[in-house]
Amino acid sequence: MTTISNRLQDILATIQSAKAATQCQQQVNLLAVSKAQPASAIREAYTAGQAMFGENYLQEALQKQTELTDLPIEWHFIGPIQSNKTQLIAQNFSWVHSVDRLKIAQRLNDARPANLAPLQVCLQVNASNEESKSGVTQHELVDLAAAFSNFPRLKLRGLMAIPAPSHDKNIQRTQFKQVRECYDALLAKGFALDTLSIGMSDDYPIAIEQGATIVRIGSALFGARKSLESLMVNI
Repeated sequence: MTTISNRLQDILATIQSAKAATQCQQQVNLLAVSKAQPASAIREAYTAGQAMFGENYLQEALQKQTELTDLPIEWHFIGPIQSNKTQLIAQNFSWVHSVDRLKIAQRLNDARPANLAPLQVCLQVNASNEESKSGVTQHELVDLAAAFSNFPRLKLRGLMAIPAPSHDKNIQRTQFKQVRECYDALLAKGFALDTLSIGMSDDYPIAIEQGATIVRIGSALFGARKSLESLMVNI
């Protein structure tokens, strides 16, 4: 039987191969996407050497955090952010990848406890400017990034994107390149960024080629997801 540990080692080897194939110099971190996975699977992955975990659903994440308080996990929130969830997100996560509105950034900043390090933030960008997709548009990106000078409890680290799924490597490459160009444009304007959160189970080697520093891997690590309803609690 293929275990989480086996899959983890295979993914890490693929990351290194992708870097070598394109002579990428950036460090690439694996973010294990553990939504709809039980706490026992996270514990197994942590025991195998994985320390960064990303969750999409707040209630589910808080339940698992309670079950795993003995582990020094670095928790990342990577799902859509509702205004009424910002306080709990600010209090219980080290990173947030999905900020796309000034209002959300302001609420996260105001709710971040002073005894914690600043919340590490990626702006979710809609590089293709599709109305059906979440994320800030390229035209709004600079203004939102500039606003972070007013948020002492937040640290702007870079960009995140979720391109449309495709098995065509050329399409994958084009979509990731668009995000990278947004990232490079912000660097050119003097923003001190170091994080490009792009790439998932089906396309992360191409994302690494295009400059990813975090790849978000779920099914390739954990296998098929369990029923979300069985993990949810009312919090």
